[in-house]
This record gives sequence, C-alpha cells and structure tokens, in this order.
Amino acid sequence: MGKTWLLKDFGQTSFTDIAYFNFDEQPELAQFFEHSKDVTRIISNLSIVHGKTILPQKTLIVFDEIQECLPALNSLKYFCENNPEYHVACAGSLLGITLGKESSFPVGKVEFMEVFPLTFSEFLFGIDPSLADYLNSLQNIEPIPDLFYNLLVEKFKMYFISGGLPEAAKSLVFENNIESTEKVLSNILSSYAFDFSKHASAKDFPKISSVWESIPSQLSRENKKFLYQLVKTGARARGFEDALNWLIASGLVYKIYNCKKPGLPLSAYDDLSAFKLYMLDVGVLRRHSHLDPGAFKEGSRLFVEFKGALTENYILQSLLPQFDVIPRYWTSEGKAEIDFLIQYKNEIIPVEVKSDENIRSKSLTFYHNMYKPPLRIRFSMKNLDLNNGLLNIPLFMADYTKHIISKIS
Repeated sequence: MGKTWLLKDFGQTSFTDIAYFNFDEQPELAQFFEHSKDVTRIISNLSIVHGKTILPQKTLIVFDEIQECLPALNSLKYFCENNPEYHVACAGSLLGITLGKESSFPVGKVEFMEVFPLTFSEFLFGIDPSLADYLNSLQNIEPIPDLFYNLLVEKFKMYFISGGLPEAAKSLVFENNIESTEKVLSNILSSYAFDFSKHASAKDFPKISSVWESIPSQLSRENKKFLYQLVKTGARARGFEDALNWLIASGLVYKIYNCKKPGLPLSAYDDLSAFKLYMLDVGVLRRHSHLDPGAFKEGSRLFVEFKGALTENYILQSLLPQFDVIPRYWTSEGKAEIDFLIQYKNEIIPVEVKSDENIRSKSLTFYHNMYKPPLRIRFSMKNLDLNNGLLNIPLFMADYTKHIISKIS
C-alpha cells in the first residue's frame, strides 16, 4: 500500500485497463522519451512493453518514480496539448527536489495531488469500520459515551505504533504483528537514508543526515525551537540551511515558523529565525526515536513520553490536510507558548496540545487575556466539549477539527 497501490487501485476500479511503468525498475524506458516528443510514437512503444494496445479513455497510464526520467516528466506537456484523450497519472519520490532542479517542467499542464499519511480516522476504518462509522456520524459537540470513548482510545494507541504510512499501518491492522510493523518502519527509515545519498549532492549528504538524526533530540526538549547546535557543535544556519531546505522540499519534514503577532495573514508575521521541525509521520518519528511500542500498554505513557513530541507531531499531521495555511506557533518572552496557530477564514485560532488528562492551560489563558480570540482549541485526552469559547477535542478526533469548527462559526 502507498502511492503505487493507490494508483493501481484507481486504475483497476475506474478504467478498463492499467498500463504501469516504473522508471526506477525499468530505466531503459527513458529512451522512448529521450528520442521523441511524438506522443503517438511513445504510446506505440509503451504498448509493446505493456503487451497490449493502450487505448484512449479506457487505459490509465501510470508513470511511477517519474523523477528518474526527466524527459518523461517533460513529455506530460505534449500529452496534455496534443493527445488529451490519454489519461496519465504519475507518482514519484522526492518530486519536490526534482522539480526544484528542473527548468522545463510543463507548468499549467499538470494537476498536483499531495498525498498525506493515513489519518487516524482512515486507520480506524481499516481496523474497526463500525467504530469509524460512529465517529463519522457525530453531529453535535457533546461528550462521547464512555463505552465508545474507551474503545477509540485503545485504537488510537495502536495508531501511534504504526503511524499513517500505509505499509506500516497495513502490517499492524491486517497482520496484527507489531514486530513486522517495526521492521517496516525500520526499512522505511533506511530507504530515506538511501535517498539522501542517492539524490543529494555529495557535499550536502552528511549535513542532511545530521539534521535528520537530530530531530528526535530537537523535539525532546521542553522548548522545541530548532537549534543548529544540536545538529553539530558550533553549527550555524548558513552551513546547514541547504540541508534543511532539502528535507523540507522532499516532504520528509515540516518547518513551523514562530509567529511574532497573531495577525492576518499569518505568513506576514513569521520570525524566519525561529522555527520548529516536525517529521512527516508520528510512526516514523516514534521509530526514529527508538521508543518501544510496548509503552502503549501503559496508560497514556506513549503520548506523554518524549515531552509530548509524538502528540504534537500527530496534531500537526492531522491539521495539515484540513487547512490551506500551514500552522505557526507563538511565544511571549518566555511567559507563554501556544503550540499552534490556525488560520481559518478570517480568524486566528490558538491551539494547545495536551498529551493526557492534565488540562491546565496557562499559556492558552495568557494568550486569551492578550488577544481575546472568539475560539480557543485544546487537544487532550478529555472528552469533546465546548465551554465559554474553549473547545476541547479528544486527540483521536483531530481529523475532524475543521468540521467541528464549522459547526461553531
């Protein structure tokens, strides 16, 4: 399961046939695109490889790992302009890196779709469809009955073990094998390290690896602001900026800026010198941090370990697909820190993340006294509740944040 699985499934369910080509596994395919821009000729050659005629409208053409063949990437322009009757879907690793280097990309001819890790609600549908249906059916902001609430918490703990990367989630949901899940996540981490060496320049590779390896120690601190000194003694931004940007462009990490003032738009008030770095997936972060999955049996330990970093990473991971603007965070001279600021319509909503049932919100109170926002959000292990503008959302309902907000505003 993954981007390849999604495309193959889409092709099988929505088209008569699917013609799948992988430029990493079959590098010789590149010759079809290097020597011709004639789509008819390219289709003819690909049909021979496919073993049957690729039909317009009826066959989905899939170009996988397209970053390995830049002429194929550029050929999309000619598919669009000259032969739009053919349906082409592409996938690739580190496309952000590839597109950053490619000057002749067919701008305006390609529609992008960003694929995020599985959300908890999607994970839940795989492991307990009836419970997922119940969660989807909720219409009112009111406490969830204890019977359902406790079941949801137990499934949520499982999500923290695998995270949302499809292969890892599949091994846990369908095989119920934690050891297999750990192996899958280890293999994924190894593949990332391989990508560093394969796609990055020789001078940037060790710096990228150093930044990547430092992320657990960055997030294990009470103040999670990124410090270059934790990457390497004496390190400065100038020396590691390219490595950091490489990881961001690859989609492996998210850079969350400090917001100097909660105004609209949030981006206008970024402090470019202060930011936090989070990983793309909570399961990857847990495995990269060598946190044993056995901790999920011990109450809320897995959530609170690591200074609550896993929970913060999970909340960010849940918010990103829901809102157009990447969240920021806010601080006030050491007096208070708001974990995230959400820009929703014409409002800035402060968000505080609590890893268990301890819901004392000094920072949120401090922020409220300063700016009087009409709505504040707290994620915690407490039940769903709205009281005097403070919305408490259970951690396992983070996927529904925008939906819940829409019922209030």
